[in-house]
Amino acid sequence: MLVKGLYRSSNEPVPTVPAPRYRIGELSRRVGVSPELLRAWETRYRLLRPQRSPGGFRLYGERDELRVRRMRELVGSGVAAAEAARSVLREERTTGRATTVPVGLVERLHGALLAFDEAGAQAALDRLFSTLRLETALSEVLLPELKRIGTGWAGGDVTVAQEHFASNLIRARLLGLARGWDEGRGPRAILACLPGEQHDIGLIAFGLVLRREGWRIVYLGQDAPLETLEGALTQSQARLIVLSSVDSGNVERAIVQLASLGQRVTVALGGSGATLAAAVRAKARLLPPDVVDGARSLASEAR
Repeated sequence: MLVKGLYRSSNEPVPTVPAPRYRIGELSRRVGVSPELLRAWETRYRLLRPQRSPGGFRLYGERDELRVRRMRELVGSGVAAAEAARSVLREERTTGRATTVPVGLVERLHGALLAFDEAGAQAALDRLFSTLRLETALSEVLLPELKRIGTGWAGGDVTVAQEHFASNLIRARLLGLARGWDEGRGPRAILACLPGEQHDIGLIAFGLVLRREGWRIVYLGQDAPLETLEGALTQSQARLIVLSSVDSGNVERAIVQLASLGQRVTVALGGSGATLAAAVRAKARLLPPDVVDGARSLASEAR
């Protein structure tokens, strides 16, 4: 688990670990888990190891945060809480989570998707999420795999049926990981595809990373009427709206309304249909192509 280099073999130098600095409310905001659930995980499974401040307050550190993030991943993928906690602590005692993709895993996933082998594809995804951090799984495996399949379809090497099967299976798995992504106390972000836009896997991936940065997600999904954003913004008190499209025409048709929204809240545009010129006219921020980098940078800037 955790960050490469944080846990080493006994004959290697042990790096300095930052002193605990978060009270439970701050930890809750960062990881998107309620204080009540954090206390339960601490009491039942000893997942958290707080120290006491001079004033007697519990203080949590980097390792606590990383354990909770990994716990959320496992529970979100369907692992029972008790088993997830044992797995997290076992991983920490051994060599740590992989930071490189296991040999052969990408080809196993690719082959299963093209063969309509749901069980095989799900097994490959189980291995993927159990060995890699979410950000690595997204940026190095899943999003490139979808691009590979899309390129194959455009070149005639992949059928429409294969492309739909792969997209729908991966989309469903990511939405499973998104369960509960509006929980916690962090700021809210509204995520939606522009009217006419059906491609939302990149947006879901963006939301998963943004969630790990402490934000709560209100997801409106595909083909969201812009009129609904006004009401959602008022009701959710969101600080950020992220809109996605792979079609530049959809972006052009929405510019006037986006500029109006931009007077009330930070608006960000992403997807291959978004350009810098369009973002400037829409008074919006243009997101970089890399989903992970884009979510991380926007999370810190818009907080």
